[in-house]
Amino acid sequence: MDHDEIHRTAPPARTGLMVLAGILVAAPILALVWVSSYAKDGPQLGGFPFFFWYQLLWVFLTSGCTYAAYRIVLAARPHRPMDGGTTPEREGALR
Repeated sequence: MDHDEIHRTAPPARTGLMVLAGILVAAPILALVWVSSYAKDGPQLGGFPFFFWYQLLWVFLTSGCTYAAYRIVLAARPHRPMDGGTTPEREGALR
């Protein structure tokens, strides 16, 4: 079975999981683009206005969302064997 045939016969990605991964990536963007939802002083946390600590909180939430999306994409996409991309023609050139 050649390299192209393996890619043609691999099962498709699971669409529902890919959509979930997309939502996880988009959530932090949407949460921070909607500035009017957090452009205020209160409630304060440790003397910091809401505006600042809300944005700092999203730094950590974004890393968690990104990692979760990465793991979901790995689960959603079918495994394709990695052969290093060598073909019989290229194999002789690599020796």
